[in-house]
Amino acid sequence: MTDYDEVETSIAKLSRDLRNSAASMTPTEARLLVDAYYTMQKQRIMQHNRAFAMKNEPHEVIAWLGGQSLILEKQVAAALDKFRESHPINDWLRDVFGIGPVLAAGLIAHIDIKQCPTVGHIWSFAGLNPEAKWEAGQKRPWNGRLKTLCWKVGESFKKFSTNDKCVYGQVYRQRKEYEVNRNERGDHAELCAETIKTRKGLTPGQKEHYEKGRLPPGRIDLRSTRYATKQFLADMHNVWYQMEFKKKPPKPYPIAILGHAHERGLLQPWNG
Repeated sequence: MTDYDEVETSIAKLSRDLRNSAASMTPTEARLLVDAYYTMQKQRIMQHNRAFAMKNEPHEVIAWLGGQSLILEKQVAAALDKFRESHPINDWLRDVFGIGPVLAAGLIAHIDIKQCPTVGHIWSFAGLNPEAKWEAGQKRPWNGRLKTLCWKVGESFKKFSTNDKCVYGQVYRQRKEYEVNRNERGDHAELCAETIKTRKGLTPGQKEHYEKGRLPPGRIDLRSTRYATKQFLADMHNVWYQMEFKKKPPKPYPIAILGHAHERGLLQPWNG
């Protein structure tokens, strides 16, 4: 057996061990594994880009390293798949096109439904509450890792938005059309004026859009992906809450009090 074979065998053994124990991981342990997965993924992509940029063909050891990194990355994803399968809400998450095992495991690991009587609590915890401000010297009012995870959720929906099976991808596309139309009408003129006054570091291109009373395309896209993500979280919370408490959840503050949003039908009915 070569050294390469020995390394590959050890990685495969690690995979089996993880799969056997992953279902019993605590949320804290699962969060660490999710972080490790994305760290490994980022490093692998960086290594690939550096190897691709080399003038000469990368040395076989460099190619081997990339291959082993991908193997280990897949094994971690498989372990997270086992973790998410041990939670009832996964039966619903599994049917959401665009939510794979790592995203599902991350959401399950970060969200404690017992601490979230409404989806507004999840929105706030994930940094999706536009009213929340992080003032200098104060503790960050949201969870940075969950916020990043929800950004990845939105990007996944956007990536698959041309696929009819991706329900929340369709939500993204419909919302973006709505946002573009509002922007063209000049509905955001007041917001643009406020942004010019308060936001530092605007690029010349961004400033040009704001001065015309229009939001830059990037901000329109961000608003649209955020909307789709919040709708997904609302549907997930609705199902998860009923699973846990055997009753429908209270309406979130923006719907019940302010009337800032509307309720939408679930991705699929829940008959628990």
